[in-house]
Amino acid sequence: MAISAAPKPSVIILVGPTGVGKTRMALKMAGLFGGEIVSADSLQVYRGMDIGTAKPTPEERQYVPHHLIDVADPDQPFDVSRYCDLAHGVIARLHKEKKPVFVVGGTGLYVRALLGGLIAGPGADESLRETLRDEMKRLGKSHLYEKLRMQDDRAAARINPNDGVRIIRALEVLELTGRSIVDHQQEHRFRERPYEVIKMGLMLDKTVLKSRIEDRTDRMIDVGFVDEVRRLLAMGYSQSLKPMQSLGYRHICSFLAGEGDLEVAVRLIKRDTYRYAKRQMTWFTADREISWLDPDDFDAAAGKIRFFLPR
Repeated sequence: MAISAAPKPSVIILVGPTGVGKTRMALKMAGLFGGEIVSADSLQVYRGMDIGTAKPTPEERQYVPHHLIDVADPDQPFDVSRYCDLAHGVIARLHKEKKPVFVVGGTGLYVRALLGGLIAGPGADESLRETLRDEMKRLGKSHLYEKLRMQDDRAAARINPNDGVRIIRALEVLELTGRSIVDHQQEHRFRERPYEVIKMGLMLDKTVLKSRIEDRTDRMIDVGFVDEVRRLLAMGYSQSLKPMQSLGYRHICSFLAGEGDLEVAVRLIKRDTYRYAKRQMTWFTADREISWLDPDDFDAAAGKIRFFLPR
């Protein structure tokens, strides 16, 4: 008699651009179904970076438990691999406790890696990368892209000629393994997913989203975003740190360094946040598995989740 495999954890994915209303929808749905939220936000992992990352409030986190928030200091390394290690552990525990899992956030890379893992290519070779970076600096991206095209035309066909990071990675994989990064990616695609998944995305008219982003930026300033950045700098977190160079934080750091006034900084935050939201939408709309909803359509979301969750 065959033994049936243990059921995979069921995971509800909720994504969308910044400012669209993911937190509100997630709190409503997690509260309704007795679930917990696993953040998929690359900046909410950092302690002390609260206002500028639009973290859920203490009251919201008390209402529904949140995970993968405040797990690193701004000067500690944190990457997608570390995120996946922590998130997989949380999901396994929640599955054991029979609690619905809501993975919520706008960092598409984190969501993709969580569901499919990282490609089984070689790890970074810093010496080789530095050589390639130096070559790109001296001779330009076009030179390095042409080098890739000559050595691995399949990879070159999938990479934007201006994407220096991906060009270098493709050349690195080819050098270290003798195989195209495309081969590694195709093998990776056939790996079995660790979870049963439903993907939902929130979408708004661009004009409405832009207005929401502008209003949210003003609220951030009103509730103390400048003081938050000032406090982080006073704690010794350098402006050059990667988290401190993120959206909003770098603008306020520049203002505090005397580079322009606050009005200019706020205007740039609004502009760059909306540009970031458009890039997020480009990423997510490429995923055909996502069902798109209006951020206020709680009934539709609840219906999809109710149908998805095991009975």
